[in-house]
Amino acid sequence: MSNHYHVVLKVDSGQAQRWSDEEVAHRWLAIYSGQRKVKRWLSADERVNDKASLARSTVATWRRRLYDLSWFMRCLNERIARRANQEDECTGRFWEGRFHSQALLDERALLACMAYVDLNPVRAKMAATPEQSDYTSITARIRNPDDNCLVPFTEPGDGAPNIPFSFKEYLKLVDWAGRNMHSGKRGSIPLQVPAILDRLGVDASPVLEYLLREDHCQVSVLGSAVRTKRLASRTNKKFLKGLTLGKQLCPEAD
Repeated sequence: MSNHYHVVLKVDSGQAQRWSDEEVAHRWLAIYSGQRKVKRWLSADERVNDKASLARSTVATWRRRLYDLSWFMRCLNERIARRANQEDECTGRFWEGRFHSQALLDERALLACMAYVDLNPVRAKMAATPEQSDYTSITARIRNPDDNCLVPFTEPGDGAPNIPFSFKEYLKLVDWAGRNMHSGKRGSIPLQVPAILDRLGVDASPVLEYLLREDHCQVSVLGSAVRTKRLASRTNKKFLKGLTLGKQLCPEAD
């Protein structure tokens, strides 16, 4: 968008914890210059002395950062700010404030949020159709289906740890919502509701209302009431903003 962006991320801390120290170091050094002591540790036999201990301590910090959402957003926003300031030939603060995030607790929440992001240019009248928009993942997938930079979709029953529905199903949902946006009849539901909504046990009306929002609702979580309450219990919080919306989008099915 012209003044903000949305990104849907999967934070896989378990995978990062399974990496060896060497793999963590190589991944980090593929992005950053790193410290000389770690590079010496990787290339020499300094694996048992004090320097090796210092290197492993640094690698432990890198491991945490590789799955830390705040660190990722900090690095991404810094690069965007530098490029924007360079284009504008200016210096100083670029972003208004810190990013906002929502925890997506189930596949119904994931589906709604992904569609919201991909339909943002259509909703803002920056593109007539989703495939004509710029800088969206749905456009990237349509134009270059073999690109492996995005998390792949998974056919139902496949069991792979990817996006838990097929790309064909997702395209039908986005096309359905996009057509209804152009109809100018907010709240009217076309007869041919995408089958994925029936399969997930989701009512079309609240999904369409969510996708037609001009301003994304600033909630901290999105998911069923059961999962929202579980998360609140695990994080020792009495209330998480998003319970009401979650009940609408993600009816009880746990």
